[in-house]
Amino acid sequence: MQPTATVLVYSDDASTREQVRLAAGRRPAADVPPVEFLECATLPAVLKTLAEHRVDVCVLDGESAPAGGMGVCRQIKDEVFDCPPVLLLIGRPQDAWLATWSRADAAVTHPVDPVAFADALAALMRARATAKA
Repeated sequence: MQPTATVLVYSDDASTREQVRLAAGRRPAADVPPVEFLECATLPAVLKTLAEHRVDVCVLDGESAPAGGMGVCRQIKDEVFDCPPVLLLIGRPQDAWLATWSRADAAVTHPVDPVAFADALAALMRARATAKA
């Protein structure tokens, strides 16, 4: 198992980024590595971070402005080679079809439920580790 997993967190709202960090904790499940967070508040920062760092999972806020997480997800899935899996934060359960359109690998709703979020994040971390093996 690798020593840490890198999770990119994109939201224009610092409190949402904090909710994500707190929900994931240092390790979202016992069978996944500890998490290191890279926080981004803008689309250019997301693109730069993906180009310069090894990222295992992206967490994107679908309610961000001006670049929403759904559009960012679709863009990085098209433009980033070996794009990491994406966990999308959506405003309401009815937006799940938009998460599918954006090609997100998983989605959870705002406000961030720590149990649901940690489960979804751990599942994507496991899938990424399996794909890399």
